[in-house]
Amino acid sequence: MTRMTVKKIPALKDNFMYLVVCNETKSAAIVDPVEPDRVLQVAKESGVSLNKVLTTHHHWDHAGGNADLFKRYQADSSLGPLQIYGGNDERIDNLTNPVGQDDTLEIGNLKVRCISTPCHTTSHICYYIETPEDKVVFTGDTLFLAGCGRFFEGTPQQMYDALITKLSALPDDTKVYCGHEYALNNLRFGNTVEPENVDTLQLLNIAKEADLEGRRALVPSTIGQEKRTNVFMRVHEPSVQKFVGKSTPLETMQALRAAKDKF
Repeated sequence: MTRMTVKKIPALKDNFMYLVVCNETKSAAIVDPVEPDRVLQVAKESGVSLNKVLTTHHHWDHAGGNADLFKRYQADSSLGPLQIYGGNDERIDNLTNPVGQDDTLEIGNLKVRCISTPCHTTSHICYYIETPEDKVVFTGDTLFLAGCGRFFEGTPQQMYDALITKLSALPDDTKVYCGHEYALNNLRFGNTVEPENVDTLQLLNIAKEADLEGRRALVPSTIGQEKRTNVFMRVHEPSVQKFVGKSTPLETMQALRAAKDKF
C-alpha cells in the first residue's frame, strides 16, 4: 500500500484543491479549501478524518473557505478540531498554526516540510511531502505548470529564490501540484520564448488538443519537467535570456514576467 494519496479537486473556474491522505492512519489535510461543501463531501466519500488545512496564501480563491470550514468544525464536535496552517499573515482567516521556512507538521504518519516562497504574496508557503514511494509539492500560485505567479507583493529576486534556489533543489521526480489550471496560456508563452524547445512544443500540442478535463489531467507535472519547459525556471538558459535581451538570470526573470503580464 502506498503511504500517501493525493486527490485533486477542481474548484471555481480554474482552481485546484487537494485532499492529502495518510493511507496508514486515514488522517487527511486539505490544501486551499475554497469550496468547503465539496471538501467535506470528498472527505466523507474517502472515509478519512480531515483535521488540517494547508493554506498556500491569503488570496480569497485559496483561503476564502477557511472561515466557513472552521465554523462548521466548531458547530459539529464529531468532526474533531481543525488546525489551519499558513504563512504568518493576518489576512489568512482563522489561522491557528503560522509556519515559515523548514517548519514541519504531520498528516498522520506523513511529514510535511514548509517552504517559504514570498513574492506572489509576502507570506506564500509551499508544502513538500516525501515518502519512500512518492515526493510531492503543493505550490499554490508560486509555480504553475510552465509558469509562475505574478509578483504582486514581491520582487524578481524573491521569485528567483523561490523557483531556482528552493523549488529547483527538490528531486526531479517530485510531483508538482499547482493552484490553477493555466497550461495552455503558459505553454503558448513558453513556445514563443523558446520555439525550438521540443519538450515545450510537445506539451503545447497536447494542451491544444485537450478539453478542460484533459488540461486538468496535465497536473501534476514534475520538477524535472518544469526545469525543461518552464521559462521562469530556465532564466539561466541563453535561449531565454536572448528572448528578453538580458544577460543575467535576475534581469531575465524581471523581463520575462513583464512580457508574460502583457502576453
